[in-house]
Amino acid sequence: MSASTGNNGENATLEQALARLNFKPRPLEPGHVWLAGAGPGDPGCLTLEVLAALAEADALVYDALVSPDVVAVAGNAELFFAGKRGGKPSMKQDDITALLVRLAREGRRVIRLKGGDPYIFGRGGEEALALARENIPFRVLPGLTSGLSALAATGIPATMRGINKAVILATGHAAGTDDDLDWAAIARTGQPVVVYMGMANLPLIAAALLDGGLAPSTPAAVIVAATTPRERTVVATLATIAEAAAAAGLASPALIVVGGIVAMRAALAGGA
Repeated sequence: MSASTGNNGENATLEQALARLNFKPRPLEPGHVWLAGAGPGDPGCLTLEVLAALAEADALVYDALVSPDVVAVAGNAELFFAGKRGGKPSMKQDDITALLVRLAREGRRVIRLKGGDPYIFGRGGEEALALARENIPFRVLPGLTSGLSALAATGIPATMRGINKAVILATGHAAGTDDDLDWAAIARTGQPVVVYMGMANLPLIAAALLDGGLAPSTPAAVIVAATTPRERTVVATLATIAEAAAAAGLASPALIVVGGIVAMRAALAGGA
């Protein structure tokens, strides 16, 4: 019997597969807030828990990186857009937290939906801490973090034997400020770095990594809107990636990847 057929020899449907999984979601109770990750963009990257929770919610507070198709799953929910974009008018974090607390105290079933994973550069930890301080029951539903799933989706393995023994996830929004990372220290590790929220500062970040000792020929890539129909990937070297991204007209949301793992994309291009 082939792996694609059931006991009766017929192809299994998705509904049959879900029934065999025997997945029983926890109920989202009134007055509770669940912090959920929507993954990198494609609705197929949602976890079963997040999918089930969206169907139960009567209030959905969602970010700009959440696709309309995913928002539409919460068909019974009142929608509250809380998207943030660097350099553009957006809802303040304190106001978002206050909204979550208010909705919970109104007895709503609240989903706070974020792109990627709530705890990876999504400020989910801040919101969880605020809810805990206000004695609001909450739960965290993990999501596929964009910093790893976007690499997989575009043919770049996050780890590769013989190339790296670690991968660094970093934020680039503070590049060039007093709150900046020590890019030289990151460069000295010799390990690949995946940079969130760094497109506006890509020239600064590339220059800092070069100053830190990375070779100008180090492979680098920018991935835009991974797993969505708008996905684009530009591959260059660390010395040329800022210029290449600008020439291609790339803009946020995007991830920057620097390191030897990027070179694997070409080697794996023959895959299905």
